[in-house]
Amino acid sequence: MESEEFSYELKIPQERVAVLIGTNGETKKEIEITSKSTLDISKDGDVTIAGSDAVMLYTAREIVHAIGRGFNPKIALFLLKTDYIFEIIDMKNIAGKNKNTMERLKGRVIGKGGKSREEIERLTDTHISVYGKTIGIIGEMMHVALAREAVAMLLSGSMHKTVYQFLEKRKKEILFG
Repeated sequence: MESEEFSYELKIPQERVAVLIGTNGETKKEIEITSKSTLDISKDGDVTIAGSDAVMLYTAREIVHAIGRGFNPKIALFLLKTDYIFEIIDMKNIAGKNKNTMERLKGRVIGKGGKSREEIERLTDTHISVYGKTIGIIGEMMHVALAREAVAMLLSGSMHKTVYQFLEKRKKEILFG
C-alpha cells in the first residue's frame, strides 16, 4: 500500500525567504531531512510543504511559520522536540491600526536594548521574536504559557518590574511546588 501524501501551503514575508532557504540551501535541506518532508519555496514567499507523515508535516509547517515570523532557523528547529510549541500573539488585536500604539507595545515587550525580552526569555526558558505586528514564542508548553502571560501583562500596561516579580514567583512555584 502506498502512503498518502499530505501538504500545507503558507505564505511567509518575502524578506524571510532567504533565511528559510539558508546559505546554499542548508536550512531548507535540514528542515526537509529532519521532518521527512519537501519544501517548495517561491521567491515571493509562497511555501508548499509536502510529506506522508502528518505529524512531521505539521511540525515542518510550524518551523517554516516560525522562521517567517522572525525566528532564527536554529531556534525554529527546536520545534522538532516533542514537548516544544510555537505560539503567536497578534498585536493588531490590541493596537488596532494605530502605528504609534504598535511601536510602543513592541517597545514594551523588547525593552531598552532588548532587556525586557531577554529577561522574559531567561525567566521562562523560552525564545521570543517580535516581528511585524506579531510576537512569537517558542518553548515547552508550560513555559510558553508563562511567557504569554508575561507578554500579555506588558501589553496591558503592567510595569516591567511587576512582570519580572510575577515570573520569579511563578518559577519558584513550578520548581518547588
